[in-house]
Amino acid sequence: MATNTTRRIGEVQVSAIGLGGMPMSIEGRPDDENRSIATIHAALDAGITLIDTADAYHLDSSDIGHNETLIAKALSSYGGDTSGVLVATKGGHLRPGGGAWTLDGSPEHLKQAAEDSLKRLGVEAIGLYQFHRPDPKTPYEDSVGAIRDLLDAGKIQMAGISNANPEQIRQANEILGGRLVSVQNQFSPAFRSSEPELELCDELGIAFLPWSPLGGISNAGELGSKHPTFHSLAAELGVSPQKLTLAWMLAKSPVVIPIPGSSRPETIRDSYSAVDLTLTPDQVATLNAS
Repeated sequence: MATNTTRRIGEVQVSAIGLGGMPMSIEGRPDDENRSIATIHAALDAGITLIDTADAYHLDSSDIGHNETLIAKALSSYGGDTSGVLVATKGGHLRPGGGAWTLDGSPEHLKQAAEDSLKRLGVEAIGLYQFHRPDPKTPYEDSVGAIRDLLDAGKIQMAGISNANPEQIRQANEILGGRLVSVQNQFSPAFRSSEPELELCDELGIAFLPWSPLGGISNAGELGSKHPTFHSLAAELGVSPQKLTLAWMLAKSPVVIPIPGSSRPETIRDSYSAVDLTLTPDQVATLNAS
């Protein structure tokens, strides 16, 4: 890969755009598992070397870790070399059923969840393990302390957090002894309240992974109609509004690595092609102000 298509998480070089696995495993997921596996293979073919998942990407308690198992299956059945692929997973969320999301940030749960993820992914150590979301019932330092213990024990190679505010980012980095490598927060044209976290990550040199960068599963297709400035500039450049959006994020900071979710080969191919779209400073400023 050319250097302009890669970014860093810790000391690991990954593709500048990753693949988010959630749409392949929650409500509305493809009936045919082969389509999801084809999507992961298409991402690998395109040059994507970061796949983001979580143990909570499933329908209910009967298929916990569905997405992790799916990714492991896709990687093992891929014809090419997957040694350079970083699989990032998360723990701390639960999905008991009916579309509900609940929390368990207790150290006991996180340590057991990491062990279970290790088995599903079929690895000796998880490449990047992220605390999925703060749990009001558990002190934040206790949850992140469990991630630190997993890191110290060699169960995980790198540590990250998700859905965190600036204070929590600083606190987590301190608890981890300066070893926090990534922050995964929601960020899109419609959701920009995480700009302070992005700016802090830029300042600290920590990777910032926008989740739902295109507005989420139900809104991604309408991105252009909901954001006229993105629509008009995309039309002017002859690209999709989705591709433009990801290029805009890449231009905001070298620490940004968007992880658009996908369950179709053609959408992840279009998303990844954003690495080849270079925007001018004026175009970036226009989109920032829109």
